[in-house]
Amino acid sequence: MLILRKSQDRGQANFGWLNSKHSFSFGHYYDPKHLSFSSLRVINDDIVAPGAGFDTHGHRNMEIISYVLEGSIEHKDSTGNIQTLQAGEFQIMSAGKGVFHSEYNASKHHPLRFLQIWIEPNTVGSKPSYQQKSFGKALGLTTIATSMGENNTLKITQEAKLHQLIIGAGETFQFNQSQGNNIYVHQIMGTVHINNTELSAGDGAQITHEETLTFYNESRSDITALVFELP
Repeated sequence: MLILRKSQDRGQANFGWLNSKHSFSFGHYYDPKHLSFSSLRVINDDIVAPGAGFDTHGHRNMEIISYVLEGSIEHKDSTGNIQTLQAGEFQIMSAGKGVFHSEYNASKHHPLRFLQIWIEPNTVGSKPSYQQKSFGKALGLTTIATSMGENNTLKITQEAKLHQLIIGAGETFQFNQSQGNNIYVHQIMGTVHINNTELSAGDGAQITHEETLTFYNESRSDITALVFELP
């Protein structure tokens, strides 16, 4: 079963320095029909004004993933990490028993756009950790995060997987899930058909009890999506 949620139906928040779209209830946006999906708690599409950002604040017991779409992020946290993330890079901050951090637009002239993703962990009270990596833009399925961090993926504290999927113009990709019964697809760029359901940029699909998914890109350019395998 596939349940489609269109981009324009997401929650929205605009604070001047931050323009954000929420796939799930977050902050002042609350929708009892869209609280989470399995262990996936947050997907926020954030656009941050030049020089602005999220001041130092705390989290605990949450896997916080950032994926930079445009621009760059200046990251600082209470475990001593001071890093810059460029477009195309992924960051996972496992908050564990508690961590404080800030995330700022590194540019004084250009906006920053990134996806902020939260996944609930299956273990609480662990030691906080930080990971950062670029996986490139290869066509096909690139696995970003796994529970064991195998094959040079990032490690996430949950029996889940995160993949980047890029499909060339006119190409088809068949996805066979490897674990669980829950898949979530977040379309980033372009339009794709999944088992005859069309997703455009910003759309999301909750998929349950489907072992095989067929993705078809009928456009003239590449499309990009994130695919979550969830418990």
